[in-house]
Amino acid sequence: MSAPVYPGSPNQAPYPMPQGGGYSMTPYPAPQGGYGDPSQAAPPPGFSVGYQPQPSPGQPVMYQPGPVGQGPAPGQGPVPGHEYGGAPGGIAPAPAAAPAAVPVGVPPGLEYLTQIDQILIHQKVELLEAFIGFETNNQYEIKNSLGQKIYKAKEKNDCCTRNCCGSLRSFDMKIKDNMDREVIRLIRPFRCVSCWCPCCLQEMEVQAPPGTTIGYVKQDWHPCVPVFSIQGANKETVMKLEGPCFACNCCGDVNFELKGKSGGKPIGRISKQWSGLLKEVFTDTDNFGIQFPLDMDVKMKAVLMGACFLIDFMFFEKVGEMNQRSTVFS
Repeated sequence: MSAPVYPGSPNQAPYPMPQGGGYSMTPYPAPQGGYGDPSQAAPPPGFSVGYQPQPSPGQPVMYQPGPVGQGPAPGQGPVPGHEYGGAPGGIAPAPAAAPAAVPVGVPPGLEYLTQIDQILIHQKVELLEAFIGFETNNQYEIKNSLGQKIYKAKEKNDCCTRNCCGSLRSFDMKIKDNMDREVIRLIRPFRCVSCWCPCCLQEMEVQAPPGTTIGYVKQDWHPCVPVFSIQGANKETVMKLEGPCFACNCCGDVNFELKGKSGGKPIGRISKQWSGLLKEVFTDTDNFGIQFPLDMDVKMKAVLMGACFLIDFMFFEKVGEMNQRSTVFS
C-alpha cells in the first residue's frame, strides 16, 4: 500500500479551486483581541460587560463617584465590581482613559460634594442618654438624597463640659469619610446665645482639611429672629441664613432660609425635620436636611454643614432636665 499523499507534497497537485457557485475563498476575519483565556468561565445570562453594581439605599457609599470615565480617587483603591478572571468590572481590561482633571480649589475628601445639591444629617440615638439623661458626645451620619452614608461626624468633648455647660458648650467635631479619614473639622468656642448679649454671640470655625480654615458661621444680632452670616476664610460675608421667630417643630419642619448676603429670594435652606412624636419627646435625636445650589462653591457647602450643627446645638439640643431653646431671647 502506498503512503498517503497530502496536499502540498511533492508530485501532488493542490486541491482544485471551486468555480462559479462554489464556496468563497475569502479568509475568515481574525477576532479582534484574541479569543481570551479558554479556562475563563463565561458570564451568566444578562451580564453586561463593564457593569458596575450600584449600592442599594441604606448601604454605605464606599467610594465617591466621579464623572463618566474617571477612575477612583488616588488612594481609594479600585472601584468595587464583579470579577470573572479579568479586571474588576468586566471580562477584559478596558483601554486606559486619560485621567480627569481634579476640580481646582476642592479640599481633599470633599470631591463628592461637587456632585450633589442636598445633604441629610441624622443624629444617632444614644441609649445611655435616652434612659438616664447622661449627656454623651453627639454622633451623626451624613447621607446623600438616596440615604447612602457619605460622611460621619462625632463631637469631641469631655464629660464635665457636656453636662455642665449644656447646649452652650464648646467642642471640636470631626467629620470623616467612609475610609475613616478626617476631611472636615468644626471648632465651636464657648459663647453666649441670647440677643441680650450682642457682643459675644455664637460662632463656629470650619476647617477642611483640618488646620486650613475655609469659612466661619457667625450669629448676627437681631431682636426677633435667628440670623447667621456664612463667611469665607477671610471673614467676608458670602450668604445669610435666617430662621423663624419661634424655632419649635411642633408636628412640622423648621426652616432656616439661605439667602444672598443682601437678602432677597432664598437659594437654599436648612430644615429641622419632624422625627415623630416619640423621638421628639423622649430623645434629642434630630434629623436635618440641607439644600443648596449644585454649582455652589464646595467650601461653602462644607460651611453650611457646620451651620447645621451649630443650629442643632443652639435650638434643638436638650441636656438633662433643661429644655431646648426656641427663640433668641432664652
